Amino acid sequence: MSDFSAPQIQQAARASAGQDPGRTESGSDRLTFDPHNEFQIELRRRVDEFMRRTGRPSRDSGRMYFKALIILAAFALFYCALVFLAVGWWQGLLLAVGLGVAAAGIGMNIMHDGGHGAFSKYPWVNRLAALTLDVIGGSSYIWHWKHGIYHHTYTNVTSFDSDIDLGVLGRLSPHHPRHWYQRWQHWYMWPMYGVMAIRWHLYDDFHDLLKGQIGTHRFPRPTGKELAVFIGGKAVFFSLAFGIPALFHPLWIVVLFYGAASFVLGILLSVVFQLAHCVEGAVFVQPPESGGRLTRAWAVHQVETTVDFVRHSRPVSWFLGGLNFQIEHHLFPRISHVNYGPLSKLVEDTCREFGVQYREHKTLWAGLVSHFRWLRRMGTTG
Repeated sequence: MSDFSAPQIQQAARASAGQDPGRTESGSDRLTFDPHNEFQIELRRRVDEFMRRTGRPSRDSGRMYFKALIILAAFALFYCALVFLAVGWWQGLLLAVGLGVAAAGIGMNIMHDGGHGAFSKYPWVNRLAALTLDVIGGSSYIWHWKHGIYHHTYTNVTSFDSDIDLGVLGRLSPHHPRHWYQRWQHWYMWPMYGVMAIRWHLYDDFHDLLKGQIGTHRFPRPTGKELAVFIGGKAVFFSLAFGIPALFHPLWIVVLFYGAASFVLGILLSVVFQLAHCVEGAVFVQPPESGGRLTRAWAVHQVETTVDFVRHSRPVSWFLGGLNFQIEHHLFPRISHVNYGPLSKLVEDTCREFGVQYREHKTLWAGLVSHFRWLRRMGTTG
């Protein structure tokens, strides 16, 4: 029931790619974790017992299905109102912001659970949920490799977790090189987060597909049905974003409000990720130069490279799809996020018993300030 992700992810990667997910471009050995897993075994036992005792479904939650309908309906309403009903710039702007928020809700709730196999016990339901990412501009296939495999296995490990690598734009890890202009990144990165969704839509997926590489990892390019889904998803998105609106509005208006909605989407998705992994207290790991074994067990690594935030706010947890419970999510990615709140106290208590550092920010402001300070530190020291 409470599947941990590392063994399954690594097995899936080897089966799909014919190679280890941790094999870098230079061909170094696969990165492994310390095999001592008493903490992981005991935590899994306690979570399994909790789910049995409370009768909570790990997947196929009625709350999750109802929530998905609400979010999808909101997305459809904002889209239709923006394209067909808005008559003034202020109406268009408000509706574009709402559309961006609804798209983020799809990504953080429906797509995210589906992509991790946490939405349902039925693979086809998870597949449909994951495909909502293709509708809002991403690629569920590439996300599976970039996020589901590489990030979730090697969280905050330099050169292995491409989610913390912004290239020359910004410095998130103390093990990345620092450039002189990054001394101001704690100011300029915030608006850049908004631009990242536009870059994702128009460049990143195509670049990764053509190159067959995500960061230092090579991955199998999609073929057959997967390639058809990739192409079809992009066709649907570009039709929704540009094609249909251009039938009713000048192209420059279409581009302008696409940019506004995508900017909101980018800000929300980027900041939520950064508050979980790129803040003070989160551990960043420099792997051995030629591969090998990390000093932490996998479950311990997931806890210590991750920080929860605003755990006690139901509205925040509802909208973020439980991504404020990132520790619980990284340990149990195949359990629906509607269970993370009740599980978090159990996880925290188990961490305390085993001497594993469990970190959280009590408020959203505390998390934002911590990320600001982390950006400033990475831009000025090291």
